[in-house]
Amino acid sequence: MLNLIDGGIQHSNLFLHMPLFDEISYEGYLEGMVRKYKAVRENQPCQLLALNVIRKDEDIIWDALEDLVKRAVAQAASGVHGIYIFDLLTIDIHNEVKTFNVNELSTVIVKNAAKLTPGQKRLVRYSSVFGLLQKLVHEDWGKMTLKSSVEVFADKPAFLDLLIKQLLLNFEFARDPGILFLNDLSQKPLYDSKDSIQQDRLKKVMNDQIPSTIEFPPEIFIQDKNGVRELLTSSLIVTPKS
Repeated sequence: MLNLIDGGIQHSNLFLHMPLFDEISYEGYLEGMVRKYKAVRENQPCQLLALNVIRKDEDIIWDALEDLVKRAVAQAASGVHGIYIFDLLTIDIHNEVKTFNVNELSTVIVKNAAKLTPGQKRLVRYSSVFGLLQKLVHEDWGKMTLKSSVEVFADKPAFLDLLIKQLLLNFEFARDPGILFLNDLSQKPLYDSKDSIQQDRLKKVMNDQIPSTIEFPPEIFIQDKNGVRELLTSSLIVTPKS
């Protein structure tokens, strides 16, 4: 299994504030845009589910950036031999929309693709873009499919619990520790400690969905431009840089 730490995944906006793991491997999609990772720290395995999200009223920014990523992937396809999948794991939407360069990402993808044989994967890194590139088969021509990584949240912020519920429903309650991570990429964060309806709904979904008898309740984090919060304790564990 490919260890994503070797490619620098812990420097991504997804893992930057997470514990320092010894290994992180990607296990694919679950329901919707939920992604499953397996992490190991001091020989202790941990399942990690992550969901990137952006508010509906900001999705025009994501749509524009996603179009640029699609162009880069399509351009890269003309420079490779074989069928590939480029799985976009995470990206800093609001910063990249100002600086993203189609040609540069395309070049990085092509260079990584040249090092792959059928069945192999590599973590591709460009600026804040982290994507998993996999070669399926070799051909005389090139084809590359992009898998996206951001869920557009169309409900009101008061219903933020629906995203937490989505993570909990995909979580396998077991003896091993687990982390559920909601990565809010919105310029105006969804989480609002002053929204009493939102806070009540968050508490209820955690009380209803997390069994009280398990040894290791999952840690639930929400990350946005205001910092990182652990929901079970309602504590702000990382504050934004001034």
